[in-house]
This record gives sequence, C-alpha cells and structure tokens, in this order.
Amino acid sequence: MPGYFDPVSIGPLELPNRLFMAPMTRSRAKGGLPTELTAEYYAQRASAGLIITEGTQPSVIGQGYIDTPGVHTAEQVAAWRKTTDAVHARGGRIFLQIMHSGRIGHPSLYPDGALPVAPSAIASGESLFAPEGMLEHPVPHELTAEEIAATVQDFAEAARNAVDAGFDGVELHGANGYLIHQFLADGSNRRTDAYGGSPARRMRFALETAAAVAEAIGPERVGFRVSPGNTFNGITESDTAELYPALARELAPLGLAYLHVMEVGDRAVTKAVRDAWPGTLLLNPTSARAEGRRTVDAGADALQEGLADAITVGGDWLANPDLDVRVRAGGPFNEPDPATAYGGDHRGYTDYPRLEDRPTLED
Repeated sequence: MPGYFDPVSIGPLELPNRLFMAPMTRSRAKGGLPTELTAEYYAQRASAGLIITEGTQPSVIGQGYIDTPGVHTAEQVAAWRKTTDAVHARGGRIFLQIMHSGRIGHPSLYPDGALPVAPSAIASGESLFAPEGMLEHPVPHELTAEEIAATVQDFAEAARNAVDAGFDGVELHGANGYLIHQFLADGSNRRTDAYGGSPARRMRFALETAAAVAEAIGPERVGFRVSPGNTFNGITESDTAELYPALARELAPLGLAYLHVMEVGDRAVTKAVRDAWPGTLLLNPTSARAEGRRTVDAGADALQEGLADAITVGGDWLANPDLDVRVRAGGPFNEPDPATAYGGDHRGYTDYPRLEDRPTLED
C-alpha cells in the first residue's frame, strides 16, 4: 500500500505526495479580500501534495463568519490571483473551497441586513462571534425553488471565478453544518417538496450543485467534502449510514476529481463510503486528536489500510509550514496556538518556524 510520499493523481494533476493541507478558516480577509499575508501563508505550505483553502463564500448571503474571503467579485478574484501565483511559483497546487454557510450567518454580515438562508426555517441554535459579543443565529429564510436554482448558479459562477483566479480546482463544502449539509440532514431539512423528505430528495441540492459546477469548469477540477454524522453547527442526522454511501454512488457518474471525507469517529461509515465511491478518496481523520493521536500518524495507518488515497491534515499544516519535512524526519512538530487561529495579524499565521530554523548548539 502507498505511503505519504508516493505520488497520486487528482484529475489531471500528478501530485508528488499524499499529505494534503485541509481547509481551515482563518478569518483574516478584511472586507472579504485575501491579502499579501494570505499569499505568504499558503505559499509557505506549497510542499503539500495539494492545498485546499479556507472556506470561501460564493455570494454575499453565503458568508457565515467575520472576515472570511469571497470569490464573487472582480476585486476578490484579483486578490486571490496573488495567492495562486505565489503557490504556483513554489511548485504547489491549490484548490479553492467554496462554502455557502446557509443558516450559519447573521444579518450583521450582510449590507442589507437580510436573513441568512437555509432549506427550512429552523435556527441553528448557535451564535456568531462578533466584536460586540456573541450574536444568536436567527431563524433563517427558507429558500424557494427559484432561489435554490439561483444558489446553484452562484456556486457555478464562483467556480468559474476560482479558475479565473488561477486555482487548479475547487472543493464543494458539503460538510460541517453548512448549506449543502443542511439540505442533506433531516434535522435541518424539513421540506416537503422535491428537495426534502427521503434521502434521495435531500441529496438533490448537493447533486445539482456538483453537476452545475462540474459543467462550469470540468469535473476533473471538482472535489466534494462530506462529514458523515457530524453534529457541528446544530446538525442532526437520523440516517447517516444510509445517506452517505448513497450520496457517493449518486455523485460517482459525474467523474469528480475526488470525494473528501471528514471523519468524526464512525469508521464503519467511512468504509461504506469508500466501498461506494469508485474514484479518489481523501480522508481527514479528525477523531485522531480526540484519541490522543497525531493526525499524520492516523492518516499513515489509513493509507496503509487502503482506506484512502490521500490524507488531509489541518492543525499540523497550520503550525508546521514544512510538515512534509517533519514527517520524513519523524518530528519534532510545532503545536498550533488556538489563541491565534482566527483573526489577527501574522502571529500564528505566517510566523511558525520551519525545522531548518531551529537553533543549533553552535548558535
């Protein structure tokens, strides 16, 4: 079985290793614009087999947090170009994660004070972190059929914008309680039309979005992320074991570049998704930390078991811009600083030391 440093293909990309950088929100994009620091942050990590960026909203109403980037204006596209150029200049490859937050939003984020949107008018029960304090998510606006169609096109246009910005592809965020996941989960989707009820109907929005994006930029440039059984952002699912293998089977004919599973603990569901998915599968074994294991160690085991074709790692890439070098060397590893995870300046963002920067006895 392959290890981290065996090559792997993602669509037309031939990648030098299977140690990918997972998407991580960093909340440093003032006004929705990535900055020079954003470019430096990702370029520092260009040795990842593939970088998947932080979640990026496809529309104004898709924003769910303060200072997250967008990809729906010409200014945002131009700003992202600095990041893709910087990553490519260092030999890296980078996908943009498109994330519509759905009900995980607040009127204070939107210029017209609109309500966030969702498949059903059910509040998340969570809150937005804001300078003035925690703001409770309101009951969202339930999307009409016409608004659903327009939202699908927002995703497709965002994907075209991402390609214009120089990204190698995009990942659709169907996990972590955001809009696509809200449609999939029966706790947040109580619709009685063609987009709600049975698993097949709850999958419809995800499948239409994936198909539209694949048509817009080519399926070989499109990945799709899921998190079976994840309760983040107030999500509840009664049929996880049935839903996600079925979704994998329905997505398969599109010929997407990969399916990305964020694992929250149920290995049996991961195996079932793996069996149902004929293409490349990425695994983010997030439960490893809870079990007292480093994610890179759990990922290496998953590769050896044939459970995944590549592993996505979050915190270890955040804190170790040369994670590939450290894995080869067996460590040591920097630990991420939770206090600097969201917002702020270069501290906890671009100032994590590389292994070669450690002082020696001669220093």
